[in-house]
Amino acid sequence: MKPHRIDADDAESNAPDGGLLLAAVVLIGLGVVMSYSTTAAMNLDARIPPYFLKHLGALLAGALVGGLAFVVPLPVWRRLAFPLWAVSLVLVALTLLVGVEVNGAQRWLTIPGLGARFQPVEPLKCMTILAVAALVSRRDGHDEISMQRTWIAGGLTFVPVLMLVGQPDLGNAVLLAVIVFLVLVVAGVPLRKLVAPGCAGVVAVAAYVIRNPYALRRVTGFLDPWENALDEGFQLVQSFVAFGRGGLLGVGLGNSQQKLAYLPEAHTDFILALVAEELGLVGVLVVLGAFAALLFAGTRIARQAGDRFTLLLAFGLTALLTVPALINGAVVMGLVPTKGLTLPFLSYGRTSLITSCFALGLLAAAGRRTPREARTVSWH
Repeated sequence: MKPHRIDADDAESNAPDGGLLLAAVVLIGLGVVMSYSTTAAMNLDARIPPYFLKHLGALLAGALVGGLAFVVPLPVWRRLAFPLWAVSLVLVALTLLVGVEVNGAQRWLTIPGLGARFQPVEPLKCMTILAVAALVSRRDGHDEISMQRTWIAGGLTFVPVLMLVGQPDLGNAVLLAVIVFLVLVVAGVPLRKLVAPGCAGVVAVAAYVIRNPYALRRVTGFLDPWENALDEGFQLVQSFVAFGRGGLLGVGLGNSQQKLAYLPEAHTDFILALVAEELGLVGVLVVLGAFAALLFAGTRIARQAGDRFTLLLAFGLTALLTVPALINGAVVMGLVPTKGLTLPFLSYGRTSLITSCFALGLLAAAGRRTPREARTVSWH
């Protein structure tokens, strides 16, 4: 891709990118509405659903950390990249030792004194992208990124991926590896250096699925959900029912039947199915359109970046916010096996929401115009 030039007369601005802000407002707003709609059925005796209050609390915390990410200069985040990665890694390691097990997965830590739980994998994904961007943005005077830096970037990714597989959390492990792979490609690492690790990763995932019955059941449930409609295909079949009931305009906000204990994890992994049921195809297109707008805005921010670190960070954060949405949408529509990935900003999950807001703040900070003088940035 040709370098993108920012002309000398480009106005300096500290305001967030307009397209990014609009997409975020739409997604966060829909997240609030759907959080209330889906969780109200879980607590019929409560005037305000407890899960909805928790969602609002997480959104407030997310606004604070997102604002912090936006106002702190990017060079500061660059200097903090490796310490933040190390702290996040330690927290994930603690889940393997003292983590809370839910549904057979040990992914949560309890905050002492508060009783609240959080998932360290969410900040770890963000901090790994930050650390890899800080590392490979330095060229050391060479046209290509040195092999040493490429291997270090691989280590920054492989260690957390290995820990995530041990939880087990194959979905987030694969997601993190894919995003870092894309960042390295954009950074200019020749594909010939990435082919072997990429093939090894595919073989490792296939071996993991074959050797682990729970993962294999997800695949068989995906391949023929109707044959296994009362077992491993149950969740996907119920998602199909939600899409079928919704039609073009939906059955109306709050009128979903699938959230009444028919569709498991309706307020988390499969919330898009409830959007389809209550708001119809129009609602689903609004959600997907908002993520497409976020992808477009994030890519534009990366192309207009004034330095390589900002470029790579913006690209990585854009992928972190949009690739899970693509996978989540494919899962609920039966296009890929269940991965256990949430839909950013919409699914219930306090750690995911707070981390997504932090990533959004960093991405908005990357979109700020800096000096007025012309700059040229190469994607190679």
